[in-house]
Amino acid sequence: MSLKKASVIIVLVLLIDQISKFYIKTNFSLGEEVPVFDWFRILFVENEGMAWGTKIPGEYGKLFLTLFRLVAIVGIGYWLWDSVRKNGSRILITAIALIFAGAFGNIIDSVFYGIVFNDSYGQIAEFMPAHGGYGTLFHGKVVDMLYFPLWQGNLPEWIPFWGGNYFTFFEPVFNIADTAISAGVILLLLFNKRAFPKEEENTKENN
Repeated sequence: MSLKKASVIIVLVLLIDQISKFYIKTNFSLGEEVPVFDWFRILFVENEGMAWGTKIPGEYGKLFLTLFRLVAIVGIGYWLWDSVRKNGSRILITAIALIFAGAFGNIIDSVFYGIVFNDSYGQIAEFMPAHGGYGTLFHGKVVDMLYFPLWQGNLPEWIPFWGGNYFTFFEPVFNIADTAISAGVILLLLFNKRAFPKEEENTKENN
């Protein structure tokens, strides 16, 4: 698979991701929810930290996280380039391209959204507001909107510790970029032998 084809995947994912985030940011106030089906809703939330909303504490926690993401995306980009150069399998290059696009999409939010949007608390944000954004460069929040509460209700009493508590499955809210990253990782896990055929062959030869 060529680098050109991988780039097409990256551009498509980035376009869909950023268009969907821009639409949500400029049409929804924070916490606003629109039911699509019983099991699928559009819910606007903003993620200041890592996956599952985890934050790095301290004044420079957010800056450290954004800089770490920038370093990581360089590493993933090199992995993609090197895999193409070595004629890696189509599955491997597709998976890396999806992971790269997803990581890049969330980096755009983290780096720029704080200066190009004002906040969404109780209002619909403006793009390039006259009085400036809600944050500074490298201090943006990632926009999430896809919510799949597949099941909601009280757990049976016989379940240890959590029995009787109200529970939602699946609770995380995510975006297109997160979906691309997950899809890339799943491809690598499910088709590991096809993604890394040379490594598998070398292992057999060495044994």
